[in-house]
Amino acid sequence: MSVSHFSSESHRTGRIGWLRASVLGANDGIVSTASLIVGVAAAHAARGNILIAGVAGLVAGAMSMAAGEYVSVSSQADTEQADLGRERIELATNVEAERKELAKIYVQRGLDPELARQVAEQLMAHDALGAHARDELGISEAIRTRPVEAALASAGTFSVGAALPLLLVVCVPAPVLIPAVFGASLVFLALLGSLAASTGGASIWKGALRVTFWGAFAMGVTAGIGALLGAVI
Repeated sequence: MSVSHFSSESHRTGRIGWLRASVLGANDGIVSTASLIVGVAAAHAARGNILIAGVAGLVAGAMSMAAGEYVSVSSQADTEQADLGRERIELATNVEAERKELAKIYVQRGLDPELARQVAEQLMAHDALGAHARDELGISEAIRTRPVEAALASAGTFSVGAALPLLLVVCVPAPVLIPAVFGASLVFLALLGSLAASTGGASIWKGALRVTFWGAFAMGVTAGIGALLGAVI
């Protein structure tokens, strides 16, 4: 097999961080805003009030997604840095023990002891911390945590997702607003699920079905609650 073949290979692991945050943001934007709009509309609110509620949901949701994603991923990043700090100390104080530890990992993965020792020596000679981060701690550049990137992706995609049902509030006649938002949002969710699954190399149908089911469930529950409150108040 030629070297050029290997160099042209494309893997999806490096997409995990931004893909997860982007899909979560857009999905939450569509589901939460569409559910809010359907719930308020089911309570027989005026179009202006529905629009205000939807815009408020977009802004609050985007800020919440950004803050939550940043805090969550930052905590993971702190853990990674703490582990790397301990590894640096161990490499500085007992490099031989660390070399044996790395060789043992390779033996467990199927290499014979002598080859494992040679691999450990060569990798540590090139980048000792990188070798231990990757093979002992499971931290690689492709999946390293990036809090700011995750926060921006979540906030941005939430806003895009939330804007879709909001546009329907402006454009669709009031008598058909609820079924229009409900149906269009399910289409948006199906497209999002398919795109995410395709990007990640998973089943398109499974990805679409998963997000549309839970989106329909959320909007249905919210519409029921809105109708009940509208009848009571």
